[in-house]
Amino acid sequence: MSDRIYNFSAGPAVLPESVLRSAQDAIWNLNGSGIGVLEHSHRGAEFSEVLQRTEARCRRLAQIPDDYAVLFLQGGASLQFCMVALNLLPEGGTADYINTGAWSKKAIAEANKRGAVHVAASSEDEQFTYIPSADAIRYSDAPAYVHFTSNNTIFGTQWATEPTPPDGVPLVCDASSDIFCRPIDVRRYGLIYAGAQKNLGPAGVTLVIVRKDLAERAPESLPTYLQYRTHIKGGSCFNTPPTFAIYVVGEVLGWLEDAGGLDAIAERNRQKAAMLYEVLDDTEFFRGTARPDSRSLMNVTFRGPSEELEQRFVAEARAAGLAGLKGHRSVGGMRASIYNAMPVEGVARLAEFMRDFARRN
Repeated sequence: MSDRIYNFSAGPAVLPESVLRSAQDAIWNLNGSGIGVLEHSHRGAEFSEVLQRTEARCRRLAQIPDDYAVLFLQGGASLQFCMVALNLLPEGGTADYINTGAWSKKAIAEANKRGAVHVAASSEDEQFTYIPSADAIRYSDAPAYVHFTSNNTIFGTQWATEPTPPDGVPLVCDASSDIFCRPIDVRRYGLIYAGAQKNLGPAGVTLVIVRKDLAERAPESLPTYLQYRTHIKGGSCFNTPPTFAIYVVGEVLGWLEDAGGLDAIAERNRQKAAMLYEVLDDTEFFRGTARPDSRSLMNVTFRGPSEELEQRFVAEARAAGLAGLKGHRSVGGMRASIYNAMPVEGVARLAEFMRDFARRN
């Protein structure tokens, strides 16, 4: 009998069990080297092979062209909020941002410290419960780039497809909570970044996919570490990288390949999300908080009839082996994060529990 339960936390989040098992072995002895992955030099042959394999898997999965760099950095999306602006927003320029939630607002705040920011669209007027339509976006005259957050963990909304920036303007995406949940056309982006701890691996590493020519826009006066070109030249090893986290990301990417790639995982993610949204649509007890046309495949947010019943739901679910269902502290309610690694069986168990709880209360 397994001693593990279903983890619906928003991040750090669920990882594939096969990856956890391989990580156990690698911690003790990486590939028969006699040394664990936590102990290997980042300059040594063993970790170099891990890094190369991880990047190769990433490129295959997303069909990343050669003129894009794949970087494994530190600092999470929070560091990228300022690095993007420092590298891509020139003095006297304007950056366009689409505001769809808390993380978008944080990115806007950091960019404002660098230069002018134009909010091209926002869903704050309805508490971030929807994704702005294409005809609601008003770009500035000549933006240096357009930034959006593809999935909003707190509010349970997700872009069905990326916005289209003006011709020649790079599109920048914070994809931290839905990276590789479905196919992605990297050519449509100038830069994509994602903290790994939600849908890609453990906390401690951030994936950055950046067009190499954009990395050259940064002024040489920037601190060395904050220039993308530094990390491209250093092959993600300018300083000691988060070696173990990179190893686990590589294993997750291998798991995705074995599962059939991004097309297959997208179909499974749609199936999982449909199970929960069907419960929300079929019962008057629970109500979803995101507008139906903007619902996320990764984070299903919902409320109950009262805060007392919501607290009881979270407690009873935890006792039933369904953990991490409390909503974000800023909005309350409940949230089920059903990232790539959440098995279909776990979502089915949650859907069954929700129906049963509604009947009993």
